[in-house]
Amino acid sequence: VQLQASGGGLVQAGGSLRLSCAASGRTLNMYFMGWFRQAPGKAREFVAAINWSGGSTNYADSVKGRFTISRDNAKNTVYLQMNRLKPEDTAVYYCAANSGRGWAVAHLYDYWGQGTLVTVSS
Repeated sequence: VQLQASGGGLVQAGGSLRLSCAASGRTLNMYFMGWFRQAPGKAREFVAAINWSGGSTNYADSVKGRFTISRDNAKNTVYLQMNRLKPEDTAVYYCAANSGRGWAVAHLYDYWGQGTLVTVSS
């Protein structure tokens, strides 16, 4: 499956962005979907994940209550709604897919998108 992330940009602290991850090649409902991010000089970290149906989600503590992951299997797309953004949210955001092996561990994911840059100014 090929993943294409989009929706990044520059936003002021307190603002919002919505990231999208469009899939092609296979139907998305076969996969758990996750968002990860990597800030300059830091390791890639888990942000959020959602199961096949969208009925279960998981979030990093740092984004709970501010970010919402969702999916539209009919459109083969996963979203990350990011509200109340902080400068420390600045990173390249990646979407990823796995066959249900887990939520928050990057090496469990089989497919990765190319990343979209989110910059939050203070």
